[in-house]
Parts: sequence; C-alpha cells; structure tokens
Amino acid sequence: MLMPPMFELRDVYFEYDGIPALHGLSVQIAEGESVALLGANGSGKSTLLRILDALYFPSHGQVSFSGRPLTPEALHQEEFALSFRRRVALVFQNPDVQLFNPTVFDEVAFGPLQMQWSKEEVLSRVGATMALMGITHLRDRPPYRLSGGEKKRVALASVIVLDPDVLLLDEPTSTLDPRSQSQVIDLIQEWKGSSKTVITATHQLEIVDDIASRVLVLEEGRVGATGTAAEILANYELLLRANLVHAHRHSHGTITHTHPHLHSHSKHEH
Repeated sequence: MLMPPMFELRDVYFEYDGIPALHGLSVQIAEGESVALLGANGSGKSTLLRILDALYFPSHGQVSFSGRPLTPEALHQEEFALSFRRRVALVFQNPDVQLFNPTVFDEVAFGPLQMQWSKEEVLSRVGATMALMGITHLRDRPPYRLSGGEKKRVALASVIVLDPDVLLLDEPTSTLDPRSQSQVIDLIQEWKGSSKTVITATHQLEIVDDIASRVLVLEEGRVGATGTAAEILANYELLLRANLVHAHRHSHGTITHTHPHLHSHSKHEH
C-alpha cells in the first residue's frame, strides 16, 4: 500500500487584502523529502510555509497532511492539533516574531512544557539543544536583548528541541555570521539524510545543493519549475526569469556580452 504524501496541495489560492500570494499552486511533498523553495520576493515562499504549518488556510483549494485534510476544523480537534504541532515546526525568517518568553531557557523549554514532558526530560533536552546551538551561555538572557544572529539560533533551538518530523525553515541562515551559517547548513544536511521532511525557503543558491534533494521554483504564487538542485541551478534561463540571478552586460572593445550573476553572492561570479 502506497503511503500518502506528507503534504499535498491542490489548486491552492491565498491572498492578502485582495492581493494574490498563491495562485492555483499544486504540489506534493513526500515523507522524508528535503525540498528547497526558491523564488523572488513576493513569489509565495513564506505564505506556502505558513499554509504547511496551518497558520494560514487557503481561500480556495485543498491541503492535506499525511492523507488528512488540513483545515481549521481539524485543528480544533485537540488530539490532532497536539499531534500536528508536535510533528510540524516552522522557524520564521524574523526571529522577533517567534520569541516572546522572558529568558532563553524559557524560550527553548516552552514547546516541551506544552507537550507535558516530565521535568527531567525537559531539562535534559533543553540543555542538550542549547549546547548544540551554542547558546548555553545565553540561558538567562532575555531574547529581546540578543543580537540578530543570537535570536536566530534561539528560534532554531526552540524548534529543534521538539525533534519534529517536519521542519519548515524560512531563510534559516539569514542574519547569521559565517560560522553559524555553516552550523545550520550542517544541521540541515544531517536532517536531509534522515527520515525528517525538511522544507527550506532560501535566497542562497550556493547552499541549495547541500540542503535539498528537490527544488521548487515559485513564480507568482505557482510552481514554475521543479527538479534536482543540479538541474535547476544549471537552467540560467529559468533563474533569470524567476529573478534569482541577474545578467550584467559587459563590453570588450566592439563585443558586448552578458554574464549571469547570482543575487545571493557577495561577489560576482562569471
């Protein structure tokens, strides 16, 4: 018997104040897949992640999770809601949206406490997760007093501590210093080789091959293309159309030609 996909979206529409964000989007994501979402600002990446996390619900179309409709009614059923929130976790692009507890320890412990874990398990898991993310020294600090990179690591820790089956990551390496970026990429690579389903929205084309086995390119709220990282990154016409790279014109004497340049790199690549 075939297992249902972890997520299935059929002809999904969503809009903000009459402005379309998703426009007839259809996609399936299998259990254990590692997927990168690419697209220009406004292409629908963050909206899609919020729909997968059941923070938003489509104005039209269907969303299912493990074969079950993901609807407001389903989330009102305590047993399903608790299971879903335990299994699926979203890390927001802006950690200030996510952090609200008085200390870093309280922030990382919040999820486990909601899951009614024992005191011993909470202390053990929170301690191990803070050590993994290099934030043990921040334990008693208020999150609002942290740097952007420190906040990001706390937000990641508050999700990782639950060991969810599905990780939804919205620009997880933004605001991080190079060392912290490498640490997060290493974590995503570990998850990529596990049974976890990992869906990462990113502008950083240079990390896509490391973090994803499949890439979805979103264009104007629809899936414009899908393929392996190698296939997508080799398709410069697609990347240009999706505004993920830009072409610079260069003149050498009487000859003018263009080079594709990656938006996400700090230096030009020829």
